[in-house]
Amino acid sequence: MSAPVLRALEWADIPRLAALEVELFAEDAWSEQAWWAELAARPRRDYVVAVDGDQVVGYGGLDVSGDVADLMTIAAVPAAQGRGLGRRLLDDLVHRAEGHGATALLLEVRADNEPAKRLYERRGFETISVRRRYYQPGDVDALVMRKHIGGTHG
Repeated sequence: MSAPVLRALEWADIPRLAALEVELFAEDAWSEQAWWAELAARPRRDYVVAVDGDQVVGYGGLDVSGDVADLMTIAAVPAAQGRGLGRRLLDDLVHRAEGHGATALLLEVRADNEPAKRLYERRGFETISVRRRYYQPGDVDALVMRKHIGGTHG
């Protein structure tokens, strides 16, 4: 796999993203209809995809509302995991959030997702609360994490 290129999400990417969601998130997968709604919500929503050749190999997105942005999703295909793509996507999303004027970025992560938690902690996120039994089925807690961005907090 070569170094994927990051670009803005396009309407034509939606079928591939919906298929990747099923592969990567099974029970929590977003449908094509959900992706259409997300993309239609621009400019409040801001999504990026990572492409290798003509294949989408990762993606992530934000919801920006005033000075706080929420990381909506971030994912990489199994072949791209462990190669720094998640870090690149996250850094790009932080940059995008700053570009929208956000001073904080929030996210929720499954408490049992150790690789994601390590990534977020290494990139300066801190756990600020826990949502008990948030992910269903399975009764898995969600950690709410925050990073101060932009301004003097950067």
